Amino acid sequence: MQQQVVDGDGEAARLTGVELGDRAASASALTSDPVWRMFEGIPALGPNLAVVRQLAAVVDDLAQDAVTPLADVAGAITTDDFKPVNGAINLQPLIDAQPAVSAAAVAVHAAQVQVAKIDTDGTVDQVAAAAETLRSAVADADTAITAVDNAVTLVPAILGANGPRDYMVLFQNPAELRATGGIAGAVALLHTDAGQIQLARQLSSGEFNDFVPPAIDLPTETRGIYGDITAQYIQDVNLTPNFVLSGEIASAMWQQQFGQNVNGVLSIDPIALGYLLAATGPVTLPTGDVLTSENATQLLLTDVYSRYPRPVDQDAFFAVAASTVFTAVAGGNADPVALIEALAKAGGEHRVLVWSADPAEQAVLADTTLAGGLPVSDSETQRFGVYLNDATGSKMGPYLDVQTAVGQATCRKDQRPQYAIDVTLTNTAPADAATSLPGYVTAAGTFGVTPGNIKTILSVYGAPDMQNLGLTRDGAEVAMHPATDATYPVSSLSVELAPGEITTVQFTWLGAQAFDGEIETQTTPVIHRNETEKLDITC
Repeated sequence: MQQQVVDGDGEAARLTGVELGDRAASASALTSDPVWRMFEGIPALGPNLAVVRQLAAVVDDLAQDAVTPLADVAGAITTDDFKPVNGAINLQPLIDAQPAVSAAAVAVHAAQVQVAKIDTDGTVDQVAAAAETLRSAVADADTAITAVDNAVTLVPAILGANGPRDYMVLFQNPAELRATGGIAGAVALLHTDAGQIQLARQLSSGEFNDFVPPAIDLPTETRGIYGDITAQYIQDVNLTPNFVLSGEIASAMWQQQFGQNVNGVLSIDPIALGYLLAATGPVTLPTGDVLTSENATQLLLTDVYSRYPRPVDQDAFFAVAASTVFTAVAGGNADPVALIEALAKAGGEHRVLVWSADPAEQAVLADTTLAGGLPVSDSETQRFGVYLNDATGSKMGPYLDVQTAVGQATCRKDQRPQYAIDVTLTNTAPADAATSLPGYVTAAGTFGVTPGNIKTILSVYGAPDMQNLGLTRDGAEVAMHPATDATYPVSSLSVELAPGEITTVQFTWLGAQAFDGEIETQTTPVIHRNETEKLDITC
């Protein structure tokens, strides 16, 4: 069914769903009659029959309450329905799908609870393996259907199904890092109405006022860690890694400067634009440059600074590149499946973020990667936040390599684990960066940093119930002042590196209780993304 939907064959997907429903109903009926239940009492054989009956019942419930409604939706929607025509998306198929998708989400979640309760002790390997296969499949389905449910709920509303909407768009530039990605070098106003999408206005960040006093009253913790500048300059609204707060600040700035309330704030970076170009194909800019998925990062984050020495011209180039890609997407030039894949990839890497001024919509966003909230741990996964803010005042981001590694060891009698997060930073700039790179890229010492050096403020967030054990740099203890941000313990350190210099900072934490699950990091989406490695630590 999945492949048929992706291939655009909705009717075939519907028929496959019907076939699954018939087979599942038959299996459930055959395994739930009195004779079958009687044989479940036979030693050795019985537990296997009981599990098979339970598995068949779960599949039948899924088929009738989730797959069949979704099959009907699949038969009514094609991937071309997600392709803009003359700058507009037909929202009606998504609106029509909302009841079926919502019902399916409830059914899949219920199935996940059911299958988790199935006890496979005493069963043969084939039966136990089948139960594990179903558990895994239902877990994947629950994640997927939740995402679809969120999409059919939010997308029509965001695109103006219930009336016109206006969204502030921040084009983040990771050449100068901020916690959620990069400095907002260009800003736009996106207008939506009944599926129609328009770029209503584009501005440089330099056109914004300095907000003194700050645009909003910042939380005391935010002021202590990141300073009042977070709410004074549009370029600094995302010094905080909490995009919910960044959205509130940016929208307040827009309202105070232009007298207009926006419905939300979106952000995107050049790497995400590159992903979109994989769906649209190359586009030609007014400058004559051909922007492709292969050259977008190099052109927008490196070449632009050698070509245009004036910041206003750089911002104009970013703006025209973004608007050209937007025009290609809104004009229906993108392959719809590739477009969805591109947006999903960018969202998964936190390169696309969304904040809604509507509390109900924000509540739906809260559990998604698009929300840009602080990392949330659960019983299976312990999540840490690793965030970087540039303190060079330059565009040296392309020359900063970031590697992370995580590990844990249990050394105490009470089984409380110790966690370690290694962050390795390398300045990959050429040895003669001070003279070979443009002054605007190195900042030419304007902010007290030696030209060619990269100065970064590194902040790592533990889980709210953890104890901060401090940090070391290259094995030597470093004095630090522990802080707290919205109940999260935080360690921060300023690091300055000369060209070719490398350093490793290790942050350590004590967990509140025994834990043997996975460890993950939520990291600032830097230009060159690296996978988090496993760190072996000993007591």
